[in-house]
Amino acid sequence: MKIGIIGAGDIGGTLTRRLRAVGHEVAVANSRDPETLADLASETGATAVWAKDAATDADLVIVSIPQKNTPDLASGILSARKPGAPVIETNNYYPQQRDGKIDAIEDGTPESVWVSELLGEPVVKAFNGIWWKHLLNKGVPAGTEGRIALPIAGDDADAKKIVSAVIDEIGFDVVDAGSLADSWRQQPGTPVYGKDFGVDATVDALAQATPERTAEWKA
Repeated sequence: MKIGIIGAGDIGGTLTRRLRAVGHEVAVANSRDPETLADLASETGATAVWAKDAATDADLVIVSIPQKNTPDLASGILSARKPGAPVIETNNYYPQQRDGKIDAIEDGTPESVWVSELLGEPVVKAFNGIWWKHLLNKGVPAGTEGRIALPIAGDDADAKKIVSAVIDEIGFDVVDAGSLADSWRQQPGTPVYGKDFGVDATVDALAQATPERTAEWKA
């Protein structure tokens, strides 16, 4: 697959490494000149590009940037991807730690719904709750005992099938956490967030989640 990644931080950079390792063609961008990603490109064989070009002709696009920077993305930045290509949104709202107050999210809009509305595109929420070092190092073949399960949420069944296949390919099981409106079940402060659960424990943790944000994750 041809995959575009917008954002080259802990998660974006790790996904660049993992997806290249299993043979995908990756174009990766940050908010600066592609030359600033020369080391990552040299290490992985990915192509460093401008953010505006990352989605061009892509079969899958991953947006992995600070929540607060989402409004700064250029209008139509995802429009050059292939028709029907899924968009993964990996991020979390960290009001105290990084993002400041985002009124719509504080008022109850799920984080990835807010992102989807700003992008003007459907998204699948994935990769937001696993520590990047575990994403890099703890993927194992299907059927391996103790394999970590990652929840995903979204409204397009076909998109979720593609995303699930990619997650499986890089070494993790998948649990469908429901619609994008249900994606709060995997946001910071919920029982599944930051845990390396298997499938059954992930299902249980998602069921136990409540929409009320804990104090640490409120502005």
